[in-house]
Amino acid sequence: MSFRALVVPEDPTNDRYILKPLVEALLADVGKPRAKIEVLANPRIQGYEHAKRLLLERLLEQYSHRDLLLFLPDSDLRDRSAEFEHLEREASERGARLLCCAAIPEVEVWLLAGHADRLGMSWSEARSSVRLKELVFEPFLDSHGDPRRAGGGRDILMKTTLQNLPALYSRCTELQDLRSKLEAVVQ
Repeated sequence: MSFRALVVPEDPTNDRYILKPLVEALLADVGKPRAKIEVLANPRIQGYEHAKRLLLERLLEQYSHRDLLLFLPDSDLRDRSAEFEHLEREASERGARLLCCAAIPEVEVWLLAGHADRLGMSWSEARSSVRLKELVFEPFLDSHGDPRRAGGGRDILMKTTLQNLPALYSRCTELQDLRSKLEAVVQ
């Protein structure tokens, strides 16, 4: 029987091109290479607070039959750990398995981790940028992406990032933590 996971993003429009291959790679890394991953597109989530509200109001019940729900928002350089603990506990009480992990500072950093040497700044500067998307990611995508592809080439750039998972884990320690949680879930 296959492992089925639903990814709940803050905004699926472009994040799906990063999150779906990322979750596929993470699950393959913990022994689930044939996992079926869906990124929630309907209803269309618009931001962190909207995603949290939908999780509590509908999604935990609607998708409790999935093996796993993953809430993967931006951290926006805020500590979301207390909110995540509440959401994960609430999910458990409702019979769903939810793991939360915030990208520091934004989901795009997970793609950039595989291209750190091409950013024109140190990795620590990129990770601490309060405007990572506008000041770092968008110029990088303009230079190295492909505007003819859906997502502007995010899928191809993410594929490159995922070729070196150890480097991704070391640059984005929140993903190393998520990997550990996933390993516990699938065992």
